Amino acid sequence: MSLHVAPGTLIVYADIGCPWAHLAVYRLHTVRAALGLGERVRFDIRAFPLELINEMSTPKLILEAETPVVGALEPDAGWQLWQRPDHTYPVSTLPAMEAVEAAKEQGLAASETLDRALRVALFGQSRTVTMRHEILAVARECGVDAEELKRALVRGTARAAVEEQLAVSLSDAVQGSPHVFAPGGGGAPHPRRGGPRGRGVWGGGGGGL
Repeated sequence: MSLHVAPGTLIVYADIGCPWAHLAVYRLHTVRAALGLGERVRFDIRAFPLELINEMSTPKLILEAETPVVGALEPDAGWQLWQRPDHTYPVSTLPAMEAVEAAKEQGLAASETLDRALRVALFGQSRTVTMRHEILAVARECGVDAEELKRALVRGTARAAVEEQLAVSLSDAVQGSPHVFAPGGGGAPHPRRGGPRGRGVWGGGGGGL
């Protein structure tokens, strides 16, 4: 399977709960700004839903072991170990990824802004991004129209798109979280994927962890 990438766009398959994807997305935003391409290049963030691929939540203990290592590579991306009670830890990032997809009704700029803000909310602010009210609060804070986003979530069309993205994630085209695709067939998968296709939360950083 090959992916068509429109000119001026990078497609990024990633899970919001993946620290390596948080690192990659931060670097994409930083490099784009440094090159002065903020109005010329957009990021089309698509779901690589680890919890559906692995049929389990990503263990908090694994994330707590990975986060300090990944965070040391780009401290300004926004990192901290979970600061709130354990029972508030988000066991699912699927609602957040659905919201990022739903925000595309407001344009890719809104979607990529929400995606980045949700990653900071999870990894840098210990916020429960499973909950819709928290997702909508993050949207308001980052300048996305939260009421329009809520209406899009109620319509439910973004969940179908996430399911389509899951099918692509399970194909040979996508090698893990994150995997970046550029126009013309270029791309870069997660460099520490475990196993032949980067699936699974166990074994050397598989599945993008």
